[in-house]
Amino acid sequence: MSDYKDTLNLPKTGFPMKANLVQREPETLKFWQEIELYKKRCEFGKNSNKYILHDGPPYANGRLHNGHALNKILKDIVVKSKILSGYDSPYVPGWDCHGLPIEINVEKKAGKIGDKISRDEFLAECRKYAAKQVDLQRDGFVRLGVIGDWQNPYLSMNYKFEANVIRSLAQIIANGHLVHGRKPVHWCTVCGSALAEAEVEYKDKESPAIDVRFRVVDVVDLQKRAGIDIKLDGDISVPIWTTTPWTLPANQAVALHPELTYVLVHANREYLIVAEDLLASVMARYGIEKHEIIAHITGSNLEGLMLQHPFLARQVPVILGDHVTVDAGTGAVHTAPGHGQEDYIVASKYDLPIENPVDNKGCFLPNTEFFAGVHVFKANPLVIEVLQEKNSLINLENIQHSYPHCWRHKTPLIFRATPQWFISMDKNGLRKKALQEIEKVHWIPAWGKARIQGMVADRPDWCISRQRTWGTPMSLFVNKESGELHPRTAELLEEIANKIQEYGIEYWFNLDPKELLGEEADSYEKINDTLDVWFDSGVTHACVLRERSELAWPADLYLEGSDQHRGWFQSSLLTAVAMYGEAPYRNVLTHGFVVDAKGHKMSKSVGNVIEPDKIIKQFGADVLRLWVSSADYSAEIPLSDESLKRAADAYRRIRNTARFLLANTNDFDYAENAVADEQMLALDKWAVDAARILQEEIKDSYDKFQFHQIYHKVHNFCALELGGFYLDIIKDRQYTMQENSVGRRSAQTAMYHILQALVRLIAPILSFTAEEIWKFMRGANDESVLLTTWYEDLAPLSDAELMNQEYWQQLMQIRDDVNKELEKQRNDGKFGSALAADVALYAENDLLKQLNLLGDELRFVFITGSAQVWPLSDAPKDAIITGIPGLKLSIAASKDQKCIRCWQYRADVGENKEHPEICGRCITNVTGPGEERQFA
Repeated sequence: MSDYKDTLNLPKTGFPMKANLVQREPETLKFWQEIELYKKRCEFGKNSNKYILHDGPPYANGRLHNGHALNKILKDIVVKSKILSGYDSPYVPGWDCHGLPIEINVEKKAGKIGDKISRDEFLAECRKYAAKQVDLQRDGFVRLGVIGDWQNPYLSMNYKFEANVIRSLAQIIANGHLVHGRKPVHWCTVCGSALAEAEVEYKDKESPAIDVRFRVVDVVDLQKRAGIDIKLDGDISVPIWTTTPWTLPANQAVALHPELTYVLVHANREYLIVAEDLLASVMARYGIEKHEIIAHITGSNLEGLMLQHPFLARQVPVILGDHVTVDAGTGAVHTAPGHGQEDYIVASKYDLPIENPVDNKGCFLPNTEFFAGVHVFKANPLVIEVLQEKNSLINLENIQHSYPHCWRHKTPLIFRATPQWFISMDKNGLRKKALQEIEKVHWIPAWGKARIQGMVADRPDWCISRQRTWGTPMSLFVNKESGELHPRTAELLEEIANKIQEYGIEYWFNLDPKELLGEEADSYEKINDTLDVWFDSGVTHACVLRERSELAWPADLYLEGSDQHRGWFQSSLLTAVAMYGEAPYRNVLTHGFVVDAKGHKMSKSVGNVIEPDKIIKQFGADVLRLWVSSADYSAEIPLSDESLKRAADAYRRIRNTARFLLANTNDFDYAENAVADEQMLALDKWAVDAARILQEEIKDSYDKFQFHQIYHKVHNFCALELGGFYLDIIKDRQYTMQENSVGRRSAQTAMYHILQALVRLIAPILSFTAEEIWKFMRGANDESVLLTTWYEDLAPLSDAELMNQEYWQQLMQIRDDVNKELEKQRNDGKFGSALAADVALYAENDLLKQLNLLGDELRFVFITGSAQVWPLSDAPKDAIITGIPGLKLSIAASKDQKCIRCWQYRADVGENKEHPEICGRCITNVTGPGEERQFA
């Protein structure tokens, strides 16, 4: 047997089949660092239009979790795709460095200020701790392949940033949005501080639900209001229902709805006033089987009726409020203005006292009757005991209900009125203007718009003051008598900001007011409250976008998790509108949270967490990146070993496709060997056009942030159009035709174009692999694939051509039907390979003409020994009906001999005595002028 191996054009490449990403990705990171990729990327786009994705700062505390990974990878995909689209898209990462978690960790290590450590030493330790966390997280983000200005990020603890936060506050004050007041705020008794809305989470809690008598003081007054003149024997009460008994010491009123109808009911020798709509449920809850309705009274008629507090020597009025509902309770609402937002609002209309008898730690003040020194959550049973003693308790039961908790400590919160600083939502129209700006923003997904609209429409004033140490100080001076800000506040804040820019926040805490105020100092109080960290991060649009020359305001995109509608998206919106009257972003993209395979939240205590580090060590960062791209981020995103394995399988398909393209263009020089578009074979023209269509679809998907579509489109293109059709067909032509034949060079030209496009299409997602492919590509002249734009030399295929996209798509369907029957007969042992089979197709008129266009080259499409086409009327009775109308087929084992060079079974094998083991086509390719192909 002769050896014809040297006459074949076998594939050859150094690009390894095995990815070995765990070892190779760090080498690519080193390469990017050596060439200063981020710097070159900025230079690459410096004369282009800008596209700014503004990075929402993660909190500098703890190792990366998959929420971090998801978020940063999505951002990286956006930025890289925008650069490929020709934009200048710098990416400046940042960190939120102030706040309680860092303060707590430093306290654990160094102690509290005044015990073992001074304030300056404590702040220095906070900076040191935060910097260490930043370095830890930065290394993790870099390992994910995220390209950014990692050497020059923005940090909220940088002196200049802290100074600009002060300047932002000054502008908000100048625009009239800051107010000072004693309002109820969410208060964590563990933190000892007010919390922002975004720092509150709701969980189920068991509480005592009680019904309490508020007795009517003046029965004659009630009779007049109710229009009754009969004698009322027994106590008359307005019962309230509450799940927070501990708030009763602060009660100042009972609220009714002005338009509800209330009934005066006689039952069990007493009279009760309850909402008519709730009468049945109230009687059932009290175990009352018989009752008599004495009168109907509209809520507005009871306004001003005086009631006796259930256990304090205090009379309280009936007031009216639209917040009263008939969802539960009695229709009468216990009102403690110091412990509830709605209570505060309605009480303010009546000028009621805003009493808060609870200290910072959640304990009743020493002068609180009955409960002095008791923690509020331990006071509930004591309150109930006092109510029983005073015969004021009607009913008691325990219920499970949703209750606000501290997101850090997971402990229940209280509402507590304390003197705080607020950004007013309505004083100067901030709420109205913010809602108008929301309308101008493009929200992705669209439901994000309604979500943030509802939150802004309903939110109370924003409490921005905190009673902590590690944070940007409010830096205000307040007149001790009038409570007014210093008249030179704007000037003073700029002076303070300049000093903080030089010395950090330590300057303010160490400042002697006389240094700035001189003789006035004794008349003013220096405010040492720190700003809410959500204010810090909320003004990054001013402190970063407006400060760094490579960026721009407003940002084109904010991209964060769905919780940020009440967090960073909202704090950024409110501060930007308060400062400049505009939203700081044009587009806002929201993604869901990473959950386990069952949809449960990932938790270390549950044991269902898969850390990013573990994923990278097992699969490599590119597989994690591919998994991110595969997910529909608009909902929760399940992560499991199974989903990672699916991503790894898809990765292998894409990598092997690239390897095939590289291996089969190893001897192809585009400048010397490329075949002109018009001279390329029909199948090759189709393949280039298919890549063009794919690229247009994927560019559109990148622009619309539909990354999961990209994942599926690329994978399907590699598996179906390329692996399952085109590349399978051209192997014969690539391997067996003469090296410089038009047929072979045409296929290589197509593969060259496809690879040039494909490597760019996957670069934003599979950045490491795309860079590795780029290094092996002939004709890849740029230093990095990440310093390029989309490939533009993909020639379109005219619809007017006989062999257009529709033609080849139909041929793919026919080939699928042929392959199914080939596989069936091969499994039945009729032949060992499709090349040993002869195919006959029987087609109706138009389809017959289309199939005949390929002539003898149809066999190369089916990769069979022969393929012939006949009219449908000639089909034998046992012909197989296909899934394509007007087409039948039959297959038989070839009776010809196998060519040892091309492996096809041909009738002319053995006719040439010098080459008796190969077919005539191969003889032409080995010793003659070479075969010619037109189509496939």
